[in-house]
Amino acid sequence: MVYSIEFDPQAVDDLKRMRAFDRATVLETVERMLSANPTLVSRSRIKRLRGLDSPQYRLRVGDCRVFYDVDAHVVYVLRVLAKDVVDDYLREMGHEG
Repeated sequence: MVYSIEFDPQAVDDLKRMRAFDRATVLETVERMLSANPTLVSRSRIKRLRGLDSPQYRLRVGDCRVFYDVDAHVVYVLRVLAKDVVDDYLREMGHEG
C-alpha cells in the first residue's frame, strides 16, 4: 500500500529554514521511508512515541528528526527539527520523558 504524504505548514516552515542539501536529504528520506510503510518501527530510523497522542512517530534523518502521524493512507508530517531542539518540542507536546 502506498501512503500519501502531507506536510503541515509548520513542517514546511522548518524545511524552508534548512540548507538546501539538508532539505533535499530529508525530503528524499521521507518519501522513501514513509510512503511505503511508515509504521514499521526500526532500531535506528523510525520510533513509535509513547505517552503522546500526537506526534505518533519520529523518523531520524542525520541530525534532523521528522515527527509525523499516520491515518488510514496518509502520513501527516508535523515538524522537521534539529536534534538539539527535540526535547523542548516534546515537552511542549506533553511528553514527560
